[in-house]
Amino acid sequence: MPSRIPNAAIILSADSPSRFDAGRKIMATLLLLLGLGFFAGQSHAQDIDYPKKPITLVVGFPPGGISDVLARAFAAKLTAQLGQPVLVENKAGAGTIIAGEYIAKAAADGYTLWLQDMSTHAVNVGLYKKLPYDSLKDFTPITLVASTPLMLVVHPSLQVKTLAEFVKVAKAKKGTLAYASSGLGTIPHLTTEAMNGLLGIEAIHVPYKGSAPAIQAVLAGDVAYNFSTMPPALSQVRGGKLVALGVSTSKRASAAPDVPTIAEGGLPGFEYVLYSGILGPKGMAPALVNRINAEFVKAVASPEMRQVYATIGAEPLTNTPAEFAAHMSAETIKLVKAVKIVGVQLE
Repeated sequence: MPSRIPNAAIILSADSPSRFDAGRKIMATLLLLLGLGFFAGQSHAQDIDYPKKPITLVVGFPPGGISDVLARAFAAKLTAQLGQPVLVENKAGAGTIIAGEYIAKAAADGYTLWLQDMSTHAVNVGLYKKLPYDSLKDFTPITLVASTPLMLVVHPSLQVKTLAEFVKVAKAKKGTLAYASSGLGTIPHLTTEAMNGLLGIEAIHVPYKGSAPAIQAVLAGDVAYNFSTMPPALSQVRGGKLVALGVSTSKRASAAPDVPTIAEGGLPGFEYVLYSGILGPKGMAPALVNRINAEFVKAVASPEMRQVYATIGAEPLTNTPAEFAAHMSAETIKLVKAVKIVGVQLE
């Protein structure tokens, strides 16, 4: 039996020359119109009159963590690219909810953006009974900009050099060791709880308002260990003030190639990644979103930013707004489950 030809193709396969010519002209006209529309859209995205004033890049954490370091590097690079000042504003507190509410209420004109810890953004859906915004619907995804491992660091007084040695000490001090995190429900918190559970470690959780103060607590000996973002941990490890036992990603960090992964240390398959991305308020015009996306993609690819990534142990990462939106949805589902396993919920 011959295959059926779709109705839309009949005009191009008819025997009549006149019908064929007519069909060819119609198709040519359609292609021309589509082409004009495409290029007009591209031109509009490229020629959009933006920016005309300074841009604010909000960070939901205090200075010193991965989000703050990246934001300040992007601010310098984008200021040069765009010819307008890009200013970093730290709005720390409440697990990024303060920053999130600020962005959700901002004008959708592209002048207020959020360099945000995407995973923490997703975690809050499961962590809090009620949020002052919808984590997916009230924001405009623009692009991911980085993926970063977490580094497990311990105070030298523990006298351990490997994960296996740490487990022995932690079990011997059952229920008395304390660990720091950058806040309740953050990825460092969930990562530590996941590791503790898999290794049979019982410890006391002490949350801080960001990675930098959490590291300071380990340095001071107030807590014994911490899964930290790379920037505040690396300098202390390199200076010999803290001991690094492993990183949370499946591969070793390029900034610390001598530090094994947690999987290598004795937990096969263990992997927790911290993602950073750019969000804006909901309702941003597609042409504006595409323009900002293009500027961040350009910045991420620049030699200056690649040097920053190498220094802080982050991996450069970009995608389209649609891909970022899909990533946010998937991460929300995954991390809400992780929060339920840990059993933490806040008002």
